[in-house]
Amino acid sequence: MNLKDKKCLIAYFSRKGTNYVSRRIVDLPIGNTEVVAKMIQEVTGSDMLHIEAVKSYPKDYTETTEVAQDELRANVRPELTNHVENMDSYDVIFLGYPNWWGTMPMPVFTFLEEYNFSGKTIVPFCTHEGSGLGHSEKDIAKLCPEATVLKGLAIHGTSAASAKTNVSNWLDKMGIS
Repeated sequence: MNLKDKKCLIAYFSRKGTNYVSRRIVDLPIGNTEVVAKMIQEVTGSDMLHIEAVKSYPKDYTETTEVAQDELRANVRPELTNHVENMDSYDVIFLGYPNWWGTMPMPVFTFLEEYNFSGKTIVPFCTHEGSGLGHSEKDIAKLCPEATVLKGLAIHGTSAASAKTNVSNWLDKMGIS
């Protein structure tokens, strides 16, 4: 699919702070998904939106995983801090997120339910520590049945900072770079 002449938005959820990387907890000044989102933006020149919940997640990694699991179980839709004013102007949405409990964090669900994606192309990308995209692509397709959901890119969080070649190759396959 050639997406080169399409207007694109990179919408991503990313969490900085203590994170699980290579079987240990480390403090990340920039979340892994944001690192990958910026790589996509470098190549595409797309607009960017950081999906953020009004109520911040705990700084502690373990506490965050517990909150995330509770939100998933309760099917919570956290309120978001910012919104896209002109979603109709975008043809392609690069949707980025870390894999939390086999899918997207719940603020990403809120984002997807906030807009009409009919006729748009959604291109998922995620960072993870071994679980890939999980069932997030199926969840996106279920939430946005009138959108085209392309095959996503899963980047191991440990290698997010060095994923530029993988990102470029992925974008090449879509006719973007």
